[in-house]
Amino acid sequence: MKPFDSTGLKRLHREWRRKNDTPIHLLLDSVQTPYNVGTIIRTAAAYRVDTIWCAGRTESPNHAKTNKTALGSQRFVTLETDLDIDEAIARIKGRGIRLVGVELAPGARPAHEADLTGELCLAVGHEDRGLSAPCLAACDDVIYLPQLGRIGSLNVGVAASIALYEARRQQWG
Repeated sequence: MKPFDSTGLKRLHREWRRKNDTPIHLLLDSVQTPYNVGTIIRTAAAYRVDTIWCAGRTESPNHAKTNKTALGSQRFVTLETDLDIDEAIARIKGRGIRLVGVELAPGARPAHEADLTGELCLAVGHEDRGLSAPCLAACDDVIYLPQLGRIGSLNVGVAASIALYEARRQQWG
């Protein structure tokens, strides 16, 4: 076995894109570290996220440190910035999109047990405090990522990446 050449890689990506065109969106609720925002944007572009709503105190997608980790992937997603959390939620709900929080919270279900098929918006929150109370209250469902080790939580960029993968995995069937 050997790695794909560029043509083979393009064919592989095209094959997976054809498997599903269900829209996925992200809500960043006060994600303040530019490197985390950049990581999330780059992962979002890889999983064909349609819209990222940057709400609360989320760092700008145009910050130099965000650009360093996003590596230009901002051009592949629609970014709505400078929103307060209530405005972002209103836009999401106004489009009839199901809002799913990614949070360690009472009543949250393991991501692999939740139904993440259909159009949805995954909400991730602040690096230390998680999702804000208004965002958590607005969620139609809340999921968490089961962990086996002794670390109590994941970096928000990593958590967003895993949640996006799980949603796409379920949609691919």
